[in-house]
Amino acid sequence: MSSHLGALAQPDRALIQGALKTLASKLEDLSTCNELIGKHGAALQRSLSELEDLRAPTDGADKLKSVNERATLLRITSNAMINACQDFVDLAEAHSRRWQRALQYEREQRHHLEETIEQLAKQHNSLERAWRESPSAEGTLEGESSEENEDIEFFDAMEDSPAFITVPADDHSQHSLSSNWSQDDNDGSGSYLRRGRRRRIPDKPNYSLNLWSIMKNCIGKELSKIPMPVNFNEPLSMLQRLTEDLEYSELLDRAARCDSSLEQMCLVAAFSVSSYSTTVHRTGKPFNPLLGETYELDRVEEYGYRSICEQISHHPPAAAHHVISQRGWTLWQEITIDSKFRGKYISIMPLGHIHLKFHTSGNHYVWSKVTSTVHNIIVGKLWIDQSGDIIIMNHRNKDKCHLKFSPYSYFSRDVPRKVTGVVMDGEACTHYILSGTWDDKMESAKIIESSHGCGGSEGKQKTVYQTLPPKLMWKKYPLPENAENMHYFSSLALTLNEPEDGVAPTDSRFRPDQRLMEAGLWDEANAEKQRLEERQRLERRKREAQANLALEEGKETESYQPLWFEKRTDTETGESSYVYKGGYWEAKDRQDWSHCPAIF
Repeated sequence: MSSHLGALAQPDRALIQGALKTLASKLEDLSTCNELIGKHGAALQRSLSELEDLRAPTDGADKLKSVNERATLLRITSNAMINACQDFVDLAEAHSRRWQRALQYEREQRHHLEETIEQLAKQHNSLERAWRESPSAEGTLEGESSEENEDIEFFDAMEDSPAFITVPADDHSQHSLSSNWSQDDNDGSGSYLRRGRRRRIPDKPNYSLNLWSIMKNCIGKELSKIPMPVNFNEPLSMLQRLTEDLEYSELLDRAARCDSSLEQMCLVAAFSVSSYSTTVHRTGKPFNPLLGETYELDRVEEYGYRSICEQISHHPPAAAHHVISQRGWTLWQEITIDSKFRGKYISIMPLGHIHLKFHTSGNHYVWSKVTSTVHNIIVGKLWIDQSGDIIIMNHRNKDKCHLKFSPYSYFSRDVPRKVTGVVMDGEACTHYILSGTWDDKMESAKIIESSHGCGGSEGKQKTVYQTLPPKLMWKKYPLPENAENMHYFSSLALTLNEPEDGVAPTDSRFRPDQRLMEAGLWDEANAEKQRLEERQRLERRKREAQANLALEEGKETESYQPLWFEKRTDTETGESSYVYKGGYWEAKDRQDWSHCPAIF
């Protein structure tokens, strides 16, 4: 096979080298003609100058003859130059067509090779998973183990954390668990009920666009400052994506019923992981909200909570979010999106903290989000990974949970999208081991005994945890039918942009470019997006001009103030952030939106 390829490659190489030699020869002819034209042109110019200086008629005849000769030489040389140029152009065009065909063939071969490699990678991954899940593989590794140890599992909670052991517990141990923290509350069946809300949106049009042609001049810039057509968006705003974190709010409902703060911490940790489950196929960029844009989600009847978001800054993009639930909890956050385009991938780093407080116990949990990375920007299929650490702190009693999101590695034997963690009390004593994946499920295992095991790879002694059988805390709901043609939206995401009566005029549901994109009218959406962005730029310049004028006049300048949120310092954490100041739901009841700006 290789000799056959070599035989094919040799004539092509000889043909290219021959063409290059011919082109070089023609180029040399052109250079010679150019020199001759310059030489004869200069001589002709001298003769003309001498002709002007003539005084005697006898000299004139000789000079005219000389001028005619030199003009003839110049004409001959010019014609030769023109002919040589024509030959060069004809030859270049002929070989250009041949090279274009060869280049097209190479492109097709490269594309075929990329598809083959991707298919091989998928098959390799499937084989690895099948091998891990195969009972025979476990039997091969543990063939010499005793019957007592056959049911024991060994796995690491975190890369640099102690190893631990999971052993089956007896019935008595299982009955000792809190009845408020039952796996039956979330059986993973995906029965996320929707009462009369829509279950589909128009299919996504199949428009192709070269991302690299847009992004190649934007390396190192913030993603929010790169002008992007809606072809790379999904028909939701960042405020709606933030609200989508509430997809599994029932985890917090269950946590509110927990008597144990440590069990409550486990469910809060599962909730923090569940917010990433919708991102696994979602490579589209949400719309960057306009300054003053809001989004409300009233699900009191179905799930007991009300949510309100507001865009409080445009550059950098920042949003404030407040949720209050009748089922015993309040959540609030201020998130600033810092994103960078790195050439091959885009890093999205949410800055800020999420606060969660339970009404009965007063437990106040605080955590932040991990970094999201969109890979294969230049070539290949886009895919998303989550990586980093989440530290969840209960500021009332200092309980802590450390979660680790392992970055994907082709050479790793770990399950892709793996999340592991430990739950500790205020004395740094570990009580629970958490494990799972951010796109599927999370489990917890209660530690009943710990001991020091043998040394690790670096000679360090590792702690071995003996745990009860893991309990399922959270399981991802299956995606709706035809989700692959609806931007891979979840059941909740499909309803987020559904028109509703009575919401504020600044609500994301009224954003025209987003609505047009959802309807499949992408050209119209791009035009509308450009209009809105230009209008926002004019508003920003107007505010800047007013601020500069006030500064020149010695007056105090007023910065932009959000309508529904204000900056406060948290008494427990000491953190200063924008929190809900009230008034939105009362204004909705009165249908008084007179204070809302006209942003669309």
